Amino acid sequence: MTEQTPVKDKAATPVTLPDAQTVTSVTHYTDRLFAFRVTRPKSLRFRSGEFVMIGLMGDNGRPLLRAYSIASPSWDEELEFYSIKVPDGPLTSRLQHIQPGDEIILRPKPVGTLVHDALLPGTRLWMFATGTGFAPFASLLRDPETWEKYDEVVITHTCREVGELTYGREIVESLKDDELIGELVGDKLKYYPTTTREESPKMGRITTLIESGEVFKDLGIPPLDPAVDRAMVCGSLAFNLDIKALLEKAGLREGANSDPAEFVIEKAFVGDGV
Repeated sequence: MTEQTPVKDKAATPVTLPDAQTVTSVTHYTDRLFAFRVTRPKSLRFRSGEFVMIGLMGDNGRPLLRAYSIASPSWDEELEFYSIKVPDGPLTSRLQHIQPGDEIILRPKPVGTLVHDALLPGTRLWMFATGTGFAPFASLLRDPETWEKYDEVVITHTCREVGELTYGREIVESLKDDELIGELVGDKLKYYPTTTREESPKMGRITTLIESGEVFKDLGIPPLDPAVDRAMVCGSLAFNLDIKALLEKAGLREGANSDPAEFVIEKAFVGDGV
């Protein structure tokens, strides 16, 4: 069960930060994970899946910024972010305490590789995420273009504990009832959550489940095929490298905005130590 923090009186917080945006809501999922929404700069245009630099003013009077994937789709009037909490992290140790009405710094220059333009046309899209790496997929899953481009979309989400799957599960469950994309989603979506520590219906690292072929058996999908499958990857550095090796072993090539191919990896993921 998640609780939504009530909105403060925005007038109580004067604009003092550079590139300031106002927090509109905060939701804490576990003692390690939270999501928040902020106002969107009128001039900001981005492609679903991209990231921006956000942060707070440091004790030294200089902006303390980190790359965060935008979790809301490109059409949303606000911007949503999904973050880990690191007790001694320079940024998240403070960011986790923000409340509606507070302000954050948001540099309105979106970039990133987890975008449709970086992939060649295909029929099945895999989204591989661990932890807060689900964030860019929360954006892409709510974008009509995703469902218009692919016949099937598979989202895998691996976390240590069941509670850490909540944000992603709620996004997935909301899709079929979404007024904008509900009909497009139809029966195209396959959701594959796994845990590595706490007991759940499906245990194991997604890399292990790919290597064993279990994920394909569970989903009723053939093994990865570069003629059909496209993939996006967002997780820790070790996870990204492991998935990359498996994708390349299957014959898929890494793409980029300037050179589209069969899979892309987000290299600016915010993980431990932030």
